[in-house]
Amino acid sequence: MPSSELEIDESQIDFSDIYAKYSVPEPAGFECIVVVDGAPMVGADKEQKLIDKIKSLFKNIGGVKDAVMPMDEGGKSKGYLFIEFETPAQAKAAISAIDNYKFDKNHTLSGNAFDDIEGFANVTETYVAPPTEPYVEKPHLRSWLKDEYARDQWVVMKGDDTGIYWNNKGEMPDLVHSRPKWSDMYVSWSPKGSYLTTFHKQGVVLWGGPEFEKIVRFAHVNVKLIDFSPDEKYLVTWSHEPILMPNGEHHHVIVWDILSGRQLRSFPVAGAAMKAPESKEKGPGATVKIDWPMFKWSHDSKYIARMTPGAEGAISVYETPGMGLLDKKSIKIENLKSFEWSPTENILSYWTPEPEVGNIPARVTLIKLPSREIVRTKNLFNVVNVNFHWQSNGKYLLARVEKAATKISRTHNLEIFRMREKDIPVDVVELKGTENLTNAFWEPNGDRFALIALEGTVKINVHFYEMNSAGSVVATAASKKKEGGSAAVAANVGGAKLLKSLERKGINQVIWSPKGRIAVLAGVRAFQGDIEFWDADDMTMLAAGEHYTCTDVEWDPTGRYLVSSVSWWRVQQDPGFILWSCVGTQLTKQSVPQFKQILWRPRPATPLTLEEQKAIKKNFKEYSKEFDVVDAKETSKIDKAVLEKRRALWNDWVSYRRRCYEDWTREAELRGEIIGYDREDDARQAVKEIEEFVDEVIEETEEIIGDASDDD
Repeated sequence: MPSSELEIDESQIDFSDIYAKYSVPEPAGFECIVVVDGAPMVGADKEQKLIDKIKSLFKNIGGVKDAVMPMDEGGKSKGYLFIEFETPAQAKAAISAIDNYKFDKNHTLSGNAFDDIEGFANVTETYVAPPTEPYVEKPHLRSWLKDEYARDQWVVMKGDDTGIYWNNKGEMPDLVHSRPKWSDMYVSWSPKGSYLTTFHKQGVVLWGGPEFEKIVRFAHVNVKLIDFSPDEKYLVTWSHEPILMPNGEHHHVIVWDILSGRQLRSFPVAGAAMKAPESKEKGPGATVKIDWPMFKWSHDSKYIARMTPGAEGAISVYETPGMGLLDKKSIKIENLKSFEWSPTENILSYWTPEPEVGNIPARVTLIKLPSREIVRTKNLFNVVNVNFHWQSNGKYLLARVEKAATKISRTHNLEIFRMREKDIPVDVVELKGTENLTNAFWEPNGDRFALIALEGTVKINVHFYEMNSAGSVVATAASKKKEGGSAAVAANVGGAKLLKSLERKGINQVIWSPKGRIAVLAGVRAFQGDIEFWDADDMTMLAAGEHYTCTDVEWDPTGRYLVSSVSWWRVQQDPGFILWSCVGTQLTKQSVPQFKQILWRPRPATPLTLEEQKAIKKNFKEYSKEFDVVDAKETSKIDKAVLEKRRALWNDWVSYRRRCYEDWTREAELRGEIIGYDREDDARQAVKEIEEFVDEVIEETEEIIGDASDDD
């Protein structure tokens, strides 16, 4: 019987096609070796010291078996090292940690696998052009500005849903785009409205374009806070979970390039900056207060600066995009307290307190960069704290100064620097000694500002000031009192004229319109939600309203509308928002379950020149006619829609009644069988016709006729 098994000679079979399809590269034997390049070139006397220093960068990774640094014939290192690890995984982690690592001011290290270096050495001499990738059109990041009705957008978070809408005045907003669970936390717009930022456990994502496509993603675990540069080129992220660096440092802050998505540099955060404030809360649940932004951008995004407070204080200014320290050194400022950038120039303002020892005053200083020229200083005495408030176009700097009158009492005054005038003169505004100044608010691009001051424990005062023009006659507080004026607040003292003082119990914010003139006084969060609209030109109140337990108030970028909202994150009772006109008319109110956030989409600065803007304002009536026609059409559409809806509801009601009557009539016999008689017959028999006569007096005339005896 023949055998069922066939004898096959495998040597006669060609498996080359299978080997080619499923080929597995053989290990070269150097998976554990890393090449570190960019190291300093040193002599033999510093060779071992440099090797030990570079090896210490991997102490958190571990597994370093050996390190070799080649030397040239002259006994000087060649600028690279070979470092061997115990496992390939450790070598891979080392490459990620060391690549693009700033070793010192002049050297940045790079890391590559030794096998990759071998591959680079074996590159063919014949140039092979890479395949041409198809062009993919990027989304238009400012497409919303082309809306024919010049409407603005806002983003709303409610429950798990996030949506972008067109504002339609008092009517229902039009949905542009929405997604469920779009962000794990909150959302944020970029300064010019090009990007919408969403937050996730793995990092943050920027979205943009008409369909809100994903533009770029930044991998930074559990980011809580972000800060865009003014030109939207860079992004700063902060997370409470640190990134462990090769040198053992814990970095919390990362600076990113938005266009490429590349990390430019990371920074550690001093322990004092993340210290929990003094409170009754202790342990893991205690609130940690972060002074944000930690890094502050210059107006042109050319520089980003951070502060090191204390006795060894300094301001470190970094240049973009390289993120190198300006002039390779920080600006040393002993006992530095705080600083701010000018919004239009590369000028820094900072202040230092009076030292405990020595007769040295506190000082406010203005320094110009990159020259580091000090352009103005102002000495102050008995200072407890200073807060800076720059006017939006950099014309003025208001320093809000808190002084110690006694050991327990405080006084406040304003030091206002006129930045556009020769030698930067400083005006002083003295306030009432019993007032505790809590905040200051500049009118955008204007000369007016508002102050909120607390007098006692309950009384809240709101003061409106206007800067006097240079060279104007200034009255003193003494002359004002002699003339019979009030000495409560010095009017027209130090170059600032008092326009009006108000006493308001429930106000803690002044929100100026982006176009100026209109100021909204509001009581938010800890207050009841009072809202007042004021015209600063003649200091008259336009309207007053209330949004109970209001948590946020924000103007739209054009200054035409204001939205007040109650966030479910803060108040669970009646969350939602109210839309107001610029003169205080309530346009719409929406109660939204689990309403969390509403943010207007910012607009970039107008490309029109001042002359073009003046021409538009001059012919405003002509332009407004076009929009009046559009508004009339929209109103007509709305009225027609409402009428059609009402007619549909009436027809539904009539049809429903007809169906009910037909069913009732059809079931008459069945009711008679069940009940035994027809109740409708009894009802008809019980009906009696009653005639009722009503006499109506149409007219009544009374005439008195005299007796005949009177005629005699």
